[in-house]
Amino acid sequence: MGIFVGDETRLVVQAITGREGRFHAGRMREYGTRVVAGVTPGRGGADVDGVPVFDQVAEAVRKTGANASCVFVPAAAAADAAAEALAAGIEIVVCITEGIPTLDVMNLLDDANARGWKGRVIGPNCPGLVTCGKALVGIMPGRIFTPGPVGLVSRSGTLTYEVVNLLTARGIGQSTCVGVGGDPIIGTNFVRCLAEFESDPDTRAVVLIGEIGGRDEEDAAAFIRDSMTKPVIAFVSGRTAPPGKRMGHAGAIVSGSMGTAESKVEAFHEAGVPVADSIAEITDLVAQALGWR
Repeated sequence: MGIFVGDETRLVVQAITGREGRFHAGRMREYGTRVVAGVTPGRGGADVDGVPVFDQVAEAVRKTGANASCVFVPAAAAADAAAEALAAGIEIVVCITEGIPTLDVMNLLDDANARGWKGRVIGPNCPGLVTCGKALVGIMPGRIFTPGPVGLVSRSGTLTYEVVNLLTARGIGQSTCVGVGGDPIIGTNFVRCLAEFESDPDTRAVVLIGEIGGRDEEDAAAFIRDSMTKPVIAFVSGRTAPPGKRMGHAGAIVSGSMGTAESKVEAFHEAGVPVADSIAEITDLVAQALGWR
């Protein structure tokens, strides 16, 4: 089954006529995702490799039944594009765009929450997600994924690919893999994904890849302790990062004693979650959790 996307996903790609939108729309179609529409204002009536293009998301939804969106719109207009998708009734909006002003993201999510659309936005500044063998929405390399019982949620796209590749090489498949994004403010956090994995019958264990900065990992640890029955294996990157220096992601910055790798690892240990010291250890911990040799 997986979470968020699957066989029922009908995708609209916003900014499909741009270089990135066109390229990744093709890759998503190659994986098997049903890309039913594209949106670029002023280009309605055209098509991109056979995918019809509309001026507005509402028109695309009305004419194609699209229920998910992938946003490649440039940063200055990306938040408005995501808001347009939500207003048109899109169920899941995956925002790939990097560099969206934080205030724009806050206003988008405040409006979404006020309208009862909480949790519908994944990202921004994220690689997207894949329900293995069913649908890929975003920029993840589809060839490394294989269907199986392990869910994965991560703040880092690159680490997602590395861990998935190791799992696949070990013969351990994945249910859904979600890149939530590395910005300070994001639409879908660890707790939301963990709750979905807990309810998903196809997921037997979960890998959580965190990093320094913020308190999402601490919140996840508390949720695991209080609400999860499935095993979770964690990894926290950035353990050698100097305080006050941003490392890679906009949200990966330690201020004082908050958001340190040590505080996150301690929270996971207190919740009974095994924490890998390196990504190479993750596969062994997952195999143990599944009862595999």
